[in-house]
Amino acid sequence: MVWLANIGSLSFLLGALVSGLAALWIARSGAAERSDRWAGVAALALTANWCFAAASFGAEQPVVALTEVTKNLAWIYVLLRLFANDGRDETLRLVRPAAIVLGIVETFQIVLVMLALRNANSPGAATLVFETSAILRALTVVGALVLLHNLYVGAALSSRRILRWNAAALAGMWAFSLNFYTLSYLTGEVPVELQAISGLAAAIIAIPFAVGFNSSAAGLEFRPSRTLTFRSLSLLVIGAYFILMLLLANSLDMLRGDIRALTQVGLILAAGALALIWLPSQRVRGWLRVTAVKHLFKHRYDYRNEWIRFTNTIGRTGFDETSLQERAIKALADITDSPCGLLLLPDDDGALGMGAHWNWPNSQLPPCVMSADLAAILEREGLILDFDEVRSGKDHHGELAHMPAWPDAETRAWAAVPLLHFDRLVGVVVLARPAIERELDWEDYDLLGIVGRQLASYLSEQSGQAALSEASRFDEFNRRMAFVMHDIKNLSSQMSLLLRNAEKHADKPEFRKDMLVTLRNSADKLNSLLARLGRYGTGAREEMHAINLADVARSIVKSFDGVHPVALSRCEGNEVIGDREGLEQALVHLVQNAIDASEPDVPVMIEAFSDGISGQFQIIDNGKGMSPAFVRNGLFKPFVSSKDGGFGIGAYEAREIIRAMDGRLDVESREGLGTRFTVSLPLRSAREIYAGPKEHIEETV
Repeated sequence: MVWLANIGSLSFLLGALVSGLAALWIARSGAAERSDRWAGVAALALTANWCFAAASFGAEQPVVALTEVTKNLAWIYVLLRLFANDGRDETLRLVRPAAIVLGIVETFQIVLVMLALRNANSPGAATLVFETSAILRALTVVGALVLLHNLYVGAALSSRRILRWNAAALAGMWAFSLNFYTLSYLTGEVPVELQAISGLAAAIIAIPFAVGFNSSAAGLEFRPSRTLTFRSLSLLVIGAYFILMLLLANSLDMLRGDIRALTQVGLILAAGALALIWLPSQRVRGWLRVTAVKHLFKHRYDYRNEWIRFTNTIGRTGFDETSLQERAIKALADITDSPCGLLLLPDDDGALGMGAHWNWPNSQLPPCVMSADLAAILEREGLILDFDEVRSGKDHHGELAHMPAWPDAETRAWAAVPLLHFDRLVGVVVLARPAIERELDWEDYDLLGIVGRQLASYLSEQSGQAALSEASRFDEFNRRMAFVMHDIKNLSSQMSLLLRNAEKHADKPEFRKDMLVTLRNSADKLNSLLARLGRYGTGAREEMHAINLADVARSIVKSFDGVHPVALSRCEGNEVIGDREGLEQALVHLVQNAIDASEPDVPVMIEAFSDGISGQFQIIDNGKGMSPAFVRNGLFKPFVSSKDGGFGIGAYEAREIIRAMDGRLDVESREGLGTRFTVSLPLRSAREIYAGPKEHIEETV
């Protein structure tokens, strides 16, 4: 093959040039303190000499074989000097005998060259000499690799940083030689393809060997990107796959006729089906990725790429209309390859409830997902919960005593990451178990903790922006109310004047009587509205009275007669403390919301009862329901409404009225199932016990 011979000549010329330049560079610029410096220069120079001889005379000529022997002896000496350079000269007395044995075995190649020349005309003797030479060379290479392994494994960490480039070059050189001589022995002839690229291999090996003699080589590292590594591994897997298929196809040569053709077609179909099923599999790709990261990289995460992806996810504003809460979950889940996640947000009592979810279907979690005590531990300790440790009973800061029951049933839950902003818990992200199961390690804890703090700052910033926007809209609302109050005040004055004139000039007694009643009622209502509007924002409270739950419940039901079915399913006559007018106003609004969400003929249920501490009203409907995100972020936000044309201030006002009476308003809702509003007010008896005998509570007349 003329073209293969030409490639071999060019390869050896390149090897001679690169090896010679590498030897010259080490001699002039190599680290002067290295005791193996001149040994390396000699080895590279002899390698250049061997490559030049092979390019000039042909690789199989005796003179080339003799130059190869001198080259190999020089590299064995370099290995011996590497042990000395490691600072372990006292161990040379143990290594030197092995190196001498390797040198003697290599020197015996000179005898074999002479025997090959003498028996060139005897095929049997020539074959025996060739096989003996190949097996001795293979054994020499194996011995050199064993010594090199012992050198690097036994070296101190600081010495490894100096030796790694030289050791890597020697390992590559002897690995190539081992393959070359092994194939020579097995096939009984020189592998011409490998022989043609031997010079190229020498050139490639000379470069890292010379780099190892750089004074700053200890700080140099070869760090291929993860993308390059994963793509290279993919190519290797694909190559191995096709090589296996080729070997299987060639092994079918022993078959004959139709059976052979049928088997080959079946093999191709099976191979194609296997590739279509397994290669696109997310689980297979995840396993390969985890395995590669575990064994090829010092760190699990590529922090640069993770930070870029995190920033792009958080800052994305596209047409998908995903909220910041959902993007925060996704950003954290992408880091750990988690398929889905939940965001828990604190309520007024410090307990954590559902705030948002990302790709987590059928999350049947209780309204109180985590208690206030558990939230306090996460806030105080910055603890990242490993749910597998929780299920196994492992406790770190006393969190097991406050763990809810749902993680035992929801086995997808894998980790809970607290979001801390200035040591205040903004929320908690619950991550689902990744497709390739693994345990959380120190690197996961460090990265998730830092990312959690960053996400907390984004969520806090959004809350601050929302608060500023809300304050601005309230300011505008207050300005408008000032004009409304002025107009109503003028109207009240005019009606009062009309009332006084009518008292003096009306002719008919009956007309005068009706007109007076109508005008007086209108004036009273307007004045009452003025008084209520005037108290907004001043902190003034209505006068508190004892209120009968049953009376208020019946009054609410009666007010909706003929409008929509409203049924009183439970009615207890307990007394609470509050403002009846404000309470009825809040309840009417809640019942009206329930009616708006229900079908025309589906009744809204009202329950009035006591739990021993507080009196409670429950308004229950079987309507459309609301999402957890809307309940938390929109229901009690002014100017946010789910109804067309709604002003969005009624629910907020109802809650503020109830809070002004020292009560609370809770809501439970499921989309497609309905909603339950619960109004809780302090019982009169409980209030008197708590307040003591000094406080007087006015009875309702």
